[in-house]
Amino acid sequence: MLETGKVLLNEKVGKDIWRMELKCPWIAKKAKPGQFVNVRVKDVAEPLLRRPISLHGIDDANGIISLLYLVVGRGTEMMTHMENGDSIDLLGPLGNGFSTFFHGRRAVIVAGGIGSAPFYPLMEALRKKDKQIKMIYGARDEESLACLDLYEEEGVEMILVTEDGSVGEKGFVTNPLDRLLGEEGADFVYACGPEAMLKAVEGVVEKYHLKGEVSTEARMGCGLGVCLSCSKKAKDGKNRKCCQDGPVFAMGVMDYE
Repeated sequence: MLETGKVLLNEKVGKDIWRMELKCPWIAKKAKPGQFVNVRVKDVAEPLLRRPISLHGIDDANGIISLLYLVVGRGTEMMTHMENGDSIDLLGPLGNGFSTFFHGRRAVIVAGGIGSAPFYPLMEALRKKDKQIKMIYGARDEESLACLDLYEEEGVEMILVTEDGSVGEKGFVTNPLDRLLGEEGADFVYACGPEAMLKAVEGVVEKYHLKGEVSTEARMGCGLGVCLSCSKKAKDGKNRKCCQDGPVFAMGVMDYE
């Protein structure tokens, strides 16, 4: 579904990280945590391809969605110049989202960098099901940790990790994850971030014989499974389209080699 979104807010929230709120009643009504939209800035010919951006907020009651995006190229750089009242072209909601049904109550969320983007709607959904949530959020430095206030407002217990030690623990998310699962356990683990991180996280989760889901990152030219630009190899030797079969997969499905 194509929908023109009206910009309500567009603010910088971290190092090259921006958060945009959009009035999009149809997408907001249909969207689920973990899905994404393919974005094109209106009235411009370039960049030709849309940019996939995870849904960082879903307010179906008011018809509003939020996008958390990292400035990595011309398309996202153009988005930073958009102001309240401007219009943007959206295709969505796309892909398969997170499941929120699992035995037990304890959920652990592991985010790496901009991989935190899809987790705020998931937290809201898990809260409605009376799940307990702990979040391990890692990034290169303090400036790369975005929207911490939103997670704190949800009452989520957070463990912050930075590679340079500027805030929280110094190192990688797998260290506190291993400690947390070993000391307290969990019933389900969600993760989103770079592939190297996802591979490492899955290794820790497998060690404790737990189940979980990962949200993968890929170049999604069309978002409809036609261009095959987001096709990635799974452990069964077959390829999966991240835009249609994912972006959320059960842990243990994808091959990160």
